[in-house]
This record gives sequence, structure tokens and C-alpha cells, in this order.
Amino acid sequence: MLKGTHMTEQPPQDASSFDLPELHGSALLDLLNNVGARRVLKAPHRDTLGFADNLPYPFIAIVGQMEMRFALLLSVINPAVGGVLLIGPRGVGKTTCVRSLTGILPDVLVPDEDIPMEELDPGETPPMHYERVKLIELPLNARLEDVVGGVNERIAIQQKRVRLERGILARADQNILYIDEVNLLDDQVIDAILDAAAQGSYTVRRGAMAGTFRSRFVLIGSMNPEEGSLRPQIMDRFGLRVVVAGMQDVDERLEVYRRVRAYRDNPHRFLQEWAVETAAIREEVGLARDLLKETAISDEAMSLGIRLVQELQVESNRAEFTLFEAARALAAADGRDQVLTKDIEVIAPMALRQRRSTFMEEFLAHQQREDEEIGRTLQALKRDLTLDANE
Repeated sequence: MLKGTHMTEQPPQDASSFDLPELHGSALLDLLNNVGARRVLKAPHRDTLGFADNLPYPFIAIVGQMEMRFALLLSVINPAVGGVLLIGPRGVGKTTCVRSLTGILPDVLVPDEDIPMEELDPGETPPMHYERVKLIELPLNARLEDVVGGVNERIAIQQKRVRLERGILARADQNILYIDEVNLLDDQVIDAILDAAAQGSYTVRRGAMAGTFRSRFVLIGSMNPEEGSLRPQIMDRFGLRVVVAGMQDVDERLEVYRRVRAYRDNPHRFLQEWAVETAAIREEVGLARDLLKETAISDEAMSLGIRLVQELQVESNRAEFTLFEAARALAAADGRDQVLTKDIEVIAPMALRQRRSTFMEEFLAHQQREDEEIGRTLQALKRDLTLDANE
């Protein structure tokens, strides 16, 4: 799983501040660090037909930003990780990196058509087929009805009948839902998304009609903290948190410029030059997903993880769940069927950062002092009542 996927040429200065010397043997990290960057051939003139193609930048061609790419790969390998939140200034490649995932996403088994759950008989399974996982982007101006679905007005007017239309959440089932600028989203919309993500399904009611739709998706969000904070309730829903900073290395920044220029001059040629590496990493992600089913956590790794969460005084149980599931994804990506303590060490910063709450620590400490005061007062009153009864 991801082992042996090493290319011959080295990319110029494709280094990263996300350095993990203890895991230099990890095939996943080796793939991201050492994948070949064949020189882009001289691009011919741009197409002048005026047609626009949807050609996302290749995931494997992104320079540096190892922690961001690493976290996104883990969430693709194991959707139980709970998604990823990318936090950083504008212009550092957050959206580009997320959109580039489309080239390496695996195939999943999906129903032939979208049928509300209540229309199926108990135990009935709809016809299924394999389909590539898709990246569904939520527009920033999306209305609640766009997100959850509603009455199809065209059919209502033309055919004089009412039909419930599925929303973005239903289309995101078994796919990836990406929310750019998640901290700017309307509260009503984000609450609906969180509820659907937590339950794995949601119900739309319009008058006497109701429909229940599946909504099992990987949630990926990005935000610029300069433009506002994110509610703690929303923050806790994301499994891994990645702080994406600008590159400090001059050679890395120049390489970003060269690759982006080559991509813009001729995206078809650029994607062709990275096609071999893209196909290789997509295949390895599929193999890692298969091995994940057999990957267990060693007692030592589980003990280290749970003690770390307790020592950091993290209240949410999502902390250890994310930590262990991401560690399982890392082990599977490295071709192992057992999580080791070194996997916990790698995942811990991404899974546990920003999960501690000073407010909750102070609140719980205050609550404990209140309970102790109540207990002391209660004991004092009991002593007084006992003395009164003896007199």
C-alpha cells in the first residue's frame, strides 16, 4: 500500500516544513516528498476556441504544504476521520489543493438512482453501481432550500404535481462536501449541514409531503481567520485541523510560480505530464482503503492516545475518535495492518490542536467549586439539625 511508489526524478526544491524524521520510511510521506516532477514540455499556444474546461490542478504537482496534503489524503482513505478544516490566509493554495483531490478520488458503490428511504421496503437494497467519488462545492450564497432541497417549481407549474427535489446534501452522499469560507456561512445553513453530517440522513418536509435522504459525506472546510472566527460547535465537527501558512523558502515559491504558469499556459499538457503520478497515487489510495478494513490499533498506541487526550483535558470524545481513525488511515497507507505509537505521534497535532477549551476548563472548575460549596453547606446543615434533635 503506497510502498514502492517512488519515481526516479526529484522535484526541484519540493520540500516542506512538515518534517517527520521518525516516519521517513512511510510510503505515504515518501510519495508526497519524492514523487517525480518531470519537466513540463514546452507548451503550444493556448486553445482559442473559447471553450472552458474543468481541469483541476494535479494534486501531486502541488509544491510543499505537506501537512495539508497529508491530512486530505487521510480523510480520503478513511472517511471516518471526520473531514478536514484548513485554516490560513488567502492565496496559500487551500482551495486549489482541495479541488485537486478530484484526480485521485476512489470509486464507491452508489445506488442507480436517488430514492428516498421511505420509498424502499424494509431490507430492500436499491440497484447499485460503482462511481467515482465526487467533490461537491457549496456556494457561499447557498440558501437553505438549495442545501436540503424542496419542491421542484418547474414540475409543479408545468405538470401540476408536487415533487420533492433533493438538495446539495443529498448529492453529497458518499462524496466530499467542500465549504470554502466556512466561517462566513449563514448559521441556519451550517446548522442543517452539521445535523445531516451527524445523522447520516435528513428529512425534508413541505406541507403534507416528506422525504428522507442519505447524507454520508466527508466534510472539508477552509477559512481565513482574518475574516472571522468559527463557532466552537462547528469547529468540533471537523476531524483534522491544518494551519496552512505561506511558504518561506524562496526556491519553493519560485517553483510554485513555474508550475502554475505551465498549468495556465496549457492545462491539458500539464495534466498529461503528471498523469502517471496521479494514476499511481489514486491506485495506492484504493489499496489503502481496502487494507483499512483489516487495520487494528495496538494496545500501546491506544493507551498513548487516550492518555494524551486526558492530559490535554480535551472534553470532546471526537478527539480520540479522530486521532485513532486517522492513525488507522496512516497505517493502512503505509501498508501496515496495525497502528503503532509513531502513528499517534504524527496524527496528534492535527487531531488535537484547537480542541482544548479554556472556557470549558474554567466553567467545569467553577462548577466543581459550586458543588463543593453545596456539599459543605449541606453537611453543616445536617450537623446543625443533628445537634437540635439531641437537645
